[in-house]
Amino acid sequence: MSSLDTLAQLPAELLLIWHNHRIALLFSAVALTAFVRLTLYARRHRQKVSASPIPGSPVEKKAVELRPEWLPENTTIDTSTLNVDDHAEDVTNAVATIAKSKKGPKTVKGRKTPKKILVPAPNFDHKTDKIQPVVFFQSLSGTTERYATGFAKVLTEWTTGCDQSTSFLEPQVHDISYIEYDDYFISPPKLEANVKQFYIILLPTYNIDTVLDNFLENLQETHNDFRIDTAPLRSLLGYSVFGFGDKEGWPTEEEGFCSQAREVDRWMARLTGRKRAYPLGMGDTKADTADRLQEWRLGVQEALVEIAEGRGLGDGVPGSGDAAESDEEEDVEENNGQNTRVDEIEELGSMVDSETSTPIPVDFTNYKSKSKTLIKSTAAPKEMVPTTSPTHAALTKQGYSIIGSHSGVKICRWTKSALRGRGSCYKYSFYGIASHLCMEATPSLSCSNKCVFCWRHGTNPVGTTWRWITDAPDLIFDGITAAHYKKIKMMKGVPGVRAERFAEAMRIRHCALSLVGEPIFYPHINELLNIMHSNRISTFLVCNAQHPAQLASLVPVTQLYVSIDASNKESLRKIDRPLHRDFWERFCACLDILRNRRYEQRTVFRLTLVKGFNMAEEVRGYADLVERALPGFVEVKGVTYCGTSAAGSAGLTMQNVPFYEEVAAFVTELEKELNSRGLTYGIGAEHAHSCCVLLADKTRFMPRGKWATRIDFERFFDLHEGKIEGTRMEGGKVVGWRPEDYVGDETPEWALWGNGGFDPRDQRVYRKGKGPKAEEGEKDGASTTTKVKHEALEF
Repeated sequence: MSSLDTLAQLPAELLLIWHNHRIALLFSAVALTAFVRLTLYARRHRQKVSASPIPGSPVEKKAVELRPEWLPENTTIDTSTLNVDDHAEDVTNAVATIAKSKKGPKTVKGRKTPKKILVPAPNFDHKTDKIQPVVFFQSLSGTTERYATGFAKVLTEWTTGCDQSTSFLEPQVHDISYIEYDDYFISPPKLEANVKQFYIILLPTYNIDTVLDNFLENLQETHNDFRIDTAPLRSLLGYSVFGFGDKEGWPTEEEGFCSQAREVDRWMARLTGRKRAYPLGMGDTKADTADRLQEWRLGVQEALVEIAEGRGLGDGVPGSGDAAESDEEEDVEENNGQNTRVDEIEELGSMVDSETSTPIPVDFTNYKSKSKTLIKSTAAPKEMVPTTSPTHAALTKQGYSIIGSHSGVKICRWTKSALRGRGSCYKYSFYGIASHLCMEATPSLSCSNKCVFCWRHGTNPVGTTWRWITDAPDLIFDGITAAHYKKIKMMKGVPGVRAERFAEAMRIRHCALSLVGEPIFYPHINELLNIMHSNRISTFLVCNAQHPAQLASLVPVTQLYVSIDASNKESLRKIDRPLHRDFWERFCACLDILRNRRYEQRTVFRLTLVKGFNMAEEVRGYADLVERALPGFVEVKGVTYCGTSAAGSAGLTMQNVPFYEEVAAFVTELEKELNSRGLTYGIGAEHAHSCCVLLADKTRFMPRGKWATRIDFERFFDLHEGKIEGTRMEGGKVVGWRPEDYVGDETPEWALWGNGGFDPRDQRVYRKGKGPKAEEGEKDGASTTTKVKHEALEF
């Protein structure tokens, strides 16, 4: 009990001791704390001084390498304090270059670039030479095109009315969607010796994939291509860029406002050797676009006057009227660390403990220059065609139903015609595909070409690699079939629709995968094809011969088309305007794949003739391609004019649309050329209304001396499902089927060469002013050679 009593009295005794000695204890604690703090403070600010330079031999400490790209903007390195082995010659001297800590905001000082003397533009004599303004624009919805057209009109009026009018030529206007990049952005077009060009670029910014993405990629590739000068456009007198944006979507520049215009401005600065004649202009399409564009135009006009008067591009860095803008290029040169110094780096001395064995790492990352690359590399894939995008709105307006984020379906004009008993397209004459039973769709709205005759008005996305969110094949199949049936149902109230054909149309029998874009671009195209075949829907797939890897891995389809739009590399570049730089090599590889697979499925060359582009003296070239791939069929069709301003800006007019008699004459010459080489091709069928003629291999599709170009679809599905055995042999064993295994009935008499190709069971309806009088000139046994240009709208 005594021990317990003692413990109970302990708190009272401790309290008594505290009351008797608390003052002394408090003073001792305060003194000890002050001593410790003063000691630590003195040790932190004491620097270790060496009486002699630090030797250059290996040491335990690793020197911190301050690379220029790590430093904050506008700072440099003083190389005088560094030895060749990157060690400081004297710690005292090295520390002396570091500024002491200051109170208040931290600043980094840089040297001011001295102003440069005005110098005339090189290779330009303002007394004799002329200035050619060239206006470029790109537009999806047409807004930028209207501004660009208005800008060019005002600029034209100014150039003809200003005091220096004799120095200017009339401005040229080009849509970036319809030009060949190599003609303008690898080197300027070659003009007369005394004519120099000045580029003016007006661009919108989109958060979807458009032609602008490919344009930016091309500028970057051109700059980084070791085979090309890093500034191949230095012969330009100058350039300036204006961007259109929407601050509701991107409130600030950092968040994306006019981001694509700013990117083009930076790349143009590099490609021209920093010949920015006037700073980048930006306007909000929902607020101040007109005012900002006018201000920028006046500035550009002032820059043009200075050039015309021989005063060059102004003060500051080369090619810029504002020296502060030179940091936008952010070029990293090999010698950017020479003759520079660090004026001030805040408190670096206090950050490094001189007695530690390893240096404390210091982050000098230039986040501004690297942030965009980081964001691009880590960003999640986007939708190809978001529902809120201008592309979605434009395609929907054209009658497309967008399925998911990258697929589409649309009713063909011939489907509507067949429902009313007014005839089917050429595929019925050639292969037996009734148009009202056919669905036209695509799993990829994106394409790798920008063909001059594209009907999609330049609104579909383009790209060379698949970088978007990918929809499942079953989702696409369900979506396109539902949308197709919905469109068919909308036809039931149209006058003239036949009840029996409307009922038949509610069961899709064929699918033309050709609507727009590149179907084999879709990563799961084989799964989608298998779903269609399992539903006994025949497949007619069209490709542009730009994706050989996907073509080689493609499962057999009912009929495989390859678009052959030119017979040589130069013509193909002009008419298809491919995005791939190795487009011709890809094209030839696809032809070789087609030859290897010609006994696995029906293969077709699709020649689209465009007068003035790919018809004149190219028969031998096309024959070379046919001889290389040996397709089962060759379709030769005149181009269909889409009648839009977009096509006009590409140089395509009604003058480029051949008459049917011209197509027929071309096919006849091609047949003769092929026969002269021992190739047994003959004219198997025609469809004059579609301006289309079919050449076929006689040895394979002319059994018993009569053409049999049609398809037995039920037999194809039986072969696919394994219900019957094919006849394709390898090593003495059956390994599959051949195109000959599902050859259908003989080609009907009305579809043969010389009979026009229109089914007599249907009723031909002529548009006003285009009646039978146009066909009165037909001769006995001759082909229908009406001089009415075709209006067909099929793939």
